[in-house]
Amino acid sequence: MYKRIFLIVFDSLGIGNGKDAKKFDDVGSNTLNSVLGAGKFNLPCLSKLGFLNLSSDRKYHQNGYEGIICKLNEVSAGKDTLTGHYEIMGLKVEKPSVTFTETGFPDELIEELERRWGRKIIGNKSASGTEIIKELGERHMKTGEAIVYTSADSVLQIAANEAVIPLKELYKMCEIAREVTLKDEWKVDRIIARPFIGTNATNFTRTSNRHDYATSPFAPTYMDNLKEAGYDVIAIGKINDIFNGQGITYFEKTKSNIDGMEKTIRIAKDVDFTGLCFVNLVEFDSEYGHRRNPIGYLRCLEDADVKMRALVNSMKDDDLLIITADHGNDPTYKGTDHTREQVPFVAYSKSLVNKGHMISSQDTFACIGATIIDNFNVDAKDHQIGKSLLSMIK
Repeated sequence: MYKRIFLIVFDSLGIGNGKDAKKFDDVGSNTLNSVLGAGKFNLPCLSKLGFLNLSSDRKYHQNGYEGIICKLNEVSAGKDTLTGHYEIMGLKVEKPSVTFTETGFPDELIEELERRWGRKIIGNKSASGTEIIKELGERHMKTGEAIVYTSADSVLQIAANEAVIPLKELYKMCEIAREVTLKDEWKVDRIIARPFIGTNATNFTRTSNRHDYATSPFAPTYMDNLKEAGYDVIAIGKINDIFNGQGITYFEKTKSNIDGMEKTIRIAKDVDFTGLCFVNLVEFDSEYGHRRNPIGYLRCLEDADVKMRALVNSMKDDDLLIITADHGNDPTYKGTDHTREQVPFVAYSKSLVNKGHMISSQDTFACIGATIIDNFNVDAKDHQIGKSLLSMIK
């Protein structure tokens, strides 16, 4: 049994070839290949672990890698953050989440929020978070109106300058929006506070005080199983927000990918726990995937590689590292939406005997969670999906 498992989600780093990509109009999308093709790169740790060997382009493959690697398909009806993470932890999402990408939010919802907030709303469309504050931020500062927008995800985002709407008020507005949007027809997955600072459109900058208000998982996840069995479930980054705290014993928020990796490294070095440390590195998606910046994505991956090497060096012999993703977001593909892709599965431990091989592709992300609970001899519940790969990770 591995005593500690570190599960790290490279948010949006899909590897192409989704079996049902046609259904999602995503044929040809391949985040990993597009990122690697953006320029010269140096990824020694990820190469050593076998990550690059999951590329469909053999020119990126490396000999002598040390991880156990696999390609995972998604079975849930969506390609968003919550759906991907829920499936990793054993839930099959049968019904796509409600989105308002094409139309904006209905008048009835906007009027209810304005009444409850005591503020008028501007925006109400699908937009890039950085672009909409450039467009409407100065008006917001003059009038105090709240900027509300959405995206291709099932989200309602509220942007506000911290000098105009203090964080305490912004978070309260998000809590109200979460309450109001519990109606089925308005039930977005997440309400997101998007605070920013600055004095005009040339210097507006989003801060690290983002806060997500998600719906709770619709059924117990593998994290709940672990917690009920007395194991530690540590959440780093937006994991706590994604699962609305459910199944988690301890969490830490992060300001960036680097901050998330540094917190994980500290835990690996200093914290004697038994169970799971679940980490999300969101900047791949939020800063580079949605903004269609492949070279920025590549440099962000290089930064993560440096920290990954430090984490690997900090691991004990009875630790297991698993790297995966929750969906794709090809920065060279049409639009700015997530893309339906396979995701990587890379497993590594210093105690591996049969190092450096690929196992057959799996039909669900949930084999990750199933592997984790199998390691701790915890049973799955009837509604939970996924087949353990533990016997192959030796």
